[in-house]
Amino acid sequence: MATTAFRGMKPFPQFMFALFVMVASVLIFMVVAMLTAIPFFGMAGVMDSITAAASTPESVNFLKYFQVVQSIGLFVVPPFILAYLYDGNMGEYLQLNRSTQAVSFLFAALSLLFVIPFINFLGSINSQMTFPESFSGLESWMRNMEDAAKIMVEKFMAVESISGLMFNIFMIAILPALGEELMFRGVIQRIFTNWTKNYHWGIWISAFLFSAMHMQFYGFLPRMALGAMFGYLLVWTGTMWVPILAHFVNNAMGVMGYYLINKGVISKDVEEWGTGTEQLPLVLFSMVTVGFLLFLIYRNEQEKRKMPANQ
Repeated sequence: MATTAFRGMKPFPQFMFALFVMVASVLIFMVVAMLTAIPFFGMAGVMDSITAAASTPESVNFLKYFQVVQSIGLFVVPPFILAYLYDGNMGEYLQLNRSTQAVSFLFAALSLLFVIPFINFLGSINSQMTFPESFSGLESWMRNMEDAAKIMVEKFMAVESISGLMFNIFMIAILPALGEELMFRGVIQRIFTNWTKNYHWGIWISAFLFSAMHMQFYGFLPRMALGAMFGYLLVWTGTMWVPILAHFVNNAMGVMGYYLINKGVISKDVEEWGTGTEQLPLVLFSMVTVGFLLFLIYRNEQEKRKMPANQ
């Protein structure tokens, strides 16, 4: 069969073809989404919603619709296409047909709770990034990109109802956790691990690309650190479901936190955990605790693999 030709591809052509599939898939999905929306909104309504830049509730809802379609087309569908072409067994290639002990899932979820101060600390360092005067144009562009992304996220997150909260969890937590992990850890990390013959390089290169893809440069370091953490969880546990859970917990906490702050249930100070020199002890506690939880996952998984099959 013609599809078997893809299974002998070298890592670099595999990576380039993966990018092609991602671009082609998202373009097809966006065109279909646009055509599907026209009967309901009309061409003028569609164009108005896009150009309104989320300035009205209707345009925000319309952009959320496109965000969901984009996530599915860019991240959820391509990994399955690539897994079928590269291996034939999608579940095995993406490591979806494997599971592990429940304690690894628990420790992974807890590690995302305790890592918050450390991630905020990295974010505070990253936000202070400056460039020489000769690169002022680049710095201004990056700042503008960051500000625009922050405004859009705030508009997406600003919901009052439980149904709005549930949709945000679906859009911001469930879809990215599934799609981004399948694409970056399931496909890209595997490609670069095979390319470099070293899973550490595979993890960190895919984490770098994972962070760069978001085009939010002043949050680059914390996002790359999280990507690497998800990568090690996949390697150590051997199942994609652990990093998917960890990614979901991270994003869902952000959605829930914003909702509860907006409702006045919790203080906005939670966003400052780990920032400032006076909170360095908290950052140290975060690092030690997360390191211990990750060590427990690694140790438990190693012990499990040493057990005889009948046990």
